[in-house]
Amino acid sequence: MLRIKNINTYYGQVHALKNVSLHLHAGEIVTLIGANGAGKTTVLNSLSAITPPKSGEILFEGSTIKNLSADRIVDLGISQVPEGRQIFKPLSVEDNLELGAYLRFRKREGRASIRKDIEHVFHLFPRLSERRRQIAGTLSGGEQQMLAIGRALMAKPKILLLDEPSMGLAPLVVKDIFKVVSKLRSEQGTTILLVEQNAKAALAIADRGYVLETGKVILEEKASELLENKEVQRAYLGKDKKEIWER
Repeated sequence: MLRIKNINTYYGQVHALKNVSLHLHAGEIVTLIGANGAGKTTVLNSLSAITPPKSGEILFEGSTIKNLSADRIVDLGISQVPEGRQIFKPLSVEDNLELGAYLRFRKREGRASIRKDIEHVFHLFPRLSERRRQIAGTLSGGEQQMLAIGRALMAKPKILLLDEPSMGLAPLVVKDIFKVVSKLRSEQGTTILLVEQNAKAALAIADRGYVLETGKVILEEKASELLENKEVQRAYLGKDKKEIWER
């Protein structure tokens, strides 16, 4: 469904991604794990045209998308949930969700269809339904993360790019969010590319994983095999992280 071939992405003179290649099959959850600064977010930003790669190729459903604008990529079916949530804090929960459907409004899609999808987001995240008219900036961190995911879903993506959904959240909230992520794949067939520092949590729901180090892919395996890999355990699945997730 998605194939990245040897992309090189820069921030000014900094070579952030170095000949990175990866792929996603339809209906998969694939996770990227690695230390801070490894290039995980840059992979997502390269896909979304936020930081376009200078070379290499990105193919979505067989067609190149490397030189397309960010809004065109969303329109094709790739939506990103950014690190740090980045919701529209002065607006209500419902207004944020409607903004997620902006391109659908622009194409004059019927309001009934959009309203149906808003109600589906509220079904996925009942706490948002209770706060539908609340100003988004007054939500808890977990509720803001739910809203950020819901907003991305309003674009009806085929592929959802999730950047650090567990960042700064309590373990029980993280479990709830990861259950919804699994449900999106199992019930809706959404393909998911997940960037996550909580490697154990990510690998527990993923089909495959890639390990990034200083802008390069150094390992690709099934998620179950990465969980058992001694080097991955040492670097990313330390005892403390394991205990936090299991609590």
